[in-house]
Amino acid sequence: MDENNNNFTWFLAGAVLGAAAALLLAPKSGKETRRYLGKTTRQTREAMESSGRDMMERGKDLYDRGKKIVEDASDLFERGRKLVQG
Repeated sequence: MDENNNNFTWFLAGAVLGAAAALLLAPKSGKETRRYLGKTTRQTREAMESSGRDMMERGKDLYDRGKKIVEDASDLFERGRKLVQG
């Protein structure tokens, strides 16, 4: 999960740096720059929403797997307790 957060952080940093470089290196009129910023903002927001959904789905999957592991361990513990009690 940490790797996903790290990748997302690098993605976001790259998007910000790319937008800043584009503004500094590509002289455009104010109208064109505002249009570019709007488009870039929309794309970044959509990417963040998609990443958020993916992370939420992975979190749910991890929760479900963890819950199953705990249930299985509880069942094994109970069976072992019954065997020891005889």
